[in-house]
Formats: sequence, C-alpha cells, structure tokens
Amino acid sequence: MATFDTAKLSKDQLRNFSSAFSRAVFSDILAHSDFSHLDWICGQCNFGLSDRSSYMDYLIQMYDTLSRYYRCEYVFKNEIINQLLLKKYGTKDTIAFNEFKVGDSIVDFAMMNGESKAFEIKTSFDTPRRLRKQMCDYRRVFNRCYVVVDADEIEHYASYVDDTIGIIILKYEKGRILLDEYRTALDNDTVDPDVLMKCLRTNEYKSIVSKHFGTLPAVPDFEMYNACKEQMGHIEPKALNHLFLQEIKNRKSATGYLKNTPKELRQVMLSLNLTKSKQDLLIKRLYHSTNNSNLCITRI
Repeated sequence: MATFDTAKLSKDQLRNFSSAFSRAVFSDILAHSDFSHLDWICGQCNFGLSDRSSYMDYLIQMYDTLSRYYRCEYVFKNEIINQLLLKKYGTKDTIAFNEFKVGDSIVDFAMMNGESKAFEIKTSFDTPRRLRKQMCDYRRVFNRCYVVVDADEIEHYASYVDDTIGIIILKYEKGRILLDEYRTALDNDTVDPDVLMKCLRTNEYKSIVSKHFGTLPAVPDFEMYNACKEQMGHIEPKALNHLFLQEIKNRKSATGYLKNTPKELRQVMLSLNLTKSKQDLLIKRLYHSTNNSNLCITRI
C-alpha cells in the first residue's frame, strides 16, 4: 500500500474522503458514468499512486485513511458488515438492512435471521442524547439490541445504557480496524404489536394475520390496518416474532452479494440495494483508470 504524509491531512480533507462513499456518488457513476465528484476528491489525494491507478485504488486508500484517522458512520457500518454480518452473527439466510424504522426511531443497522438484532452506532462525533429513547423503541421489536461505540468512549456508554443492551467497541489496532463485543445483549422475547405494525408493509401484516388465523378480517379495506393490528395483539409473542422474521426476510436485499463485493464498498452496496448485474457493472466502472494526471482539482 502506498504511503503518504498523514500530517498534511486536514479535517476537511477527511470529511471529503468520507463523502466519496455516499449513495449519490455511486448512483451518478452507475446511472450516468458521472465521476465528477469522485474525480474532485481524488484530485486532493496524495497517495503516490501511478497514472494507471483505478478509482478503486483510490477508494481503498481513502477507506484505510478513514479507518485510521476519521472513523465516521460509514466505517462503523461497513465493519459491522465485514466483521459481524459476514463472520460472526450472520448465516447464509441472514438479511441485513441499512436503516430500519422502528416507532419514532431508525435503527442504523439491522440483521434478521432466526432472531433480530439492532445496532445503533455512536461515533466519536455523536452524542448519546437520544440513545435511551432509541433503545427503548428497538427493544419493543428486536430480540437483541447493541450500541456500537469507539473504544475511547466505552466508559461513558457502558454506564449510560442498561444491562439488557449489548456493547460493541470499534478500535484501530496493529494496522487493523477491529470490532469487539464488550458486553453481550440480553435476549428479548416480547414484541409490541402496535410498534411492529409500523415496521411492516401492507402485504406483510396481511400475510402474518392470514398465516396465523387462516383468513383476513372480514372488513372493508379502509378498516384493514386497525383490524389486523387488533388480531396481531392476540398472537403469542414468540409466534409473532417468528412470523415477523419470515416476512422481513422476503424483502429484496443485496445481502447475498456482499461477500463478493470489495470489502471497502459493502455498506454502500447494501444501501443502494442493487441487483447483482447492476452491482457488477458499478464495480467494473470503478476499476477504470482515473488517468490521475488529469484529475479535477477544483470543486465542480
């Protein structure tokens, strides 16, 4: 890997590196072959790469730099995929989501297989202001809930969240970024039907009620939501949790493709939720040469 003088990196440059991994950048490349924003960011880099270097070469270097010096939310989410989804908690049947709405909160990262897991990320740039409310919401639907924090923040967060919440720490050690489970999340076997209904699409809550009771309520369409919510209140919590997971796992997801995606790009690929063919096309374009002697060095 090329070396460069990290002392010359400013916070603005590091923030710009993080913006290279946004959905908008990759959507423009896929839809319009528009590399303008990525060209602008690469033009600020001093990685010592050759004129034949590809956009992917730059992205790999930028991700390594962010992992060392600017551990933003993208790095956290991407390493949850790399280390927890693909190596520790996930199975071949696991489906993962970048952001999942629960009540008035949005889970940063969710995994569903035989049980549901919620991961709330708090980087060193965040505050715990809403964390207790978020975890209260998540516990009404998810079987296990975790907060993922920078290693330097562990003492603060360990005392801030209650013992039912698991804690995972992110650290950079011996040239590698690592996630360690500091505290295991306790299992939650209750599900709040009112909150669960708000997580489900119309076809999903209809399917749950129909599977459990054998038929849908005999009501007009405009009354179906409330009728199904009432019916779900009569389903035993473990059975309801099982039916919920069955429905969610039927949603379209790029989870199954992530193992074959460059490890630096897994989070943005999950977020874009592309088909396999579109993902392959996007990655192919990223391996094009930047011809870095002609890179844009002013903001477009």
